[in-house]
Amino acid sequence: MRSASGTWVVIADLLADTVEQSSALSREETVQAMSAAEAVGRMLVTAGHLAKHPIILVAGKVHCEITTVSGTAALTLDENLNPVPGAAGADDFMIYLPSPAPLQEQVKIAANKHARLSDAVPPAPETKAANSGPLIDREALRRAVTQR
Repeated sequence: MRSASGTWVVIADLLADTVEQSSALSREETVQAMSAAEAVGRMLVTAGHLAKHPIILVAGKVHCEITTVSGTAALTLDENLNPVPGAAGADDFMIYLPSPAPLQEQVKIAANKHARLSDAVPPAPETKAANSGPLIDREALRRAVTQR
């Protein structure tokens, strides 16, 4: 069990540790972004919104959803505070803040404080793969086989 401020520090450290795996990205930039969002982040934690609406880090292949657990449920779960693997090759990142109805204006203000924060709907993990196109051109393969 942590205070809202303590929870925000743990979330900020987890994101910074994940981004830090990339030699092209700055841990300091992550820390600055999370500092810019700290006030609204504490509100999201206190109101229980992060239990239902995750903060999402998108960094290269990493699509990390961070939620919180409160009350007695927090006593029975193990925390996973290890950096999320896969960000080593990332050259860009974005932190998507949830924007539940009662806090939309505050979240928008916080997101506008730093270029790495967004209150937009994050891309789905599948969208990134779908936009890259198929790895195998089945039609070209079929033509090659039938020509032989």
